[in-house]
Amino acid sequence: MLNVSKIWLTDTGVWIRTADGREACEPFARYPRLLHASEKERANYECSPYGIHWPLIDEDLCFDGFLQR
Repeated sequence: MLNVSKIWLTDTGVWIRTADGREACEPFARYPRLLHASEKERANYECSPYGIHWPLIDEDLCFDGFLQR
């Protein structure tokens, strides 16, 4: 399990920074629900120790997947 210290959104993707300083991005283009979501829907996310959940669009991203590419 990654220790994620920061999450932020840009116009094109969601970024994470781990406690040890690594940064990774998952582009919205890989996830149609995120790609077509409104700014309000994207901004409404919940975090767990394992990942990010967007309840309004029912999308989940696992933190481990960010660093596997």
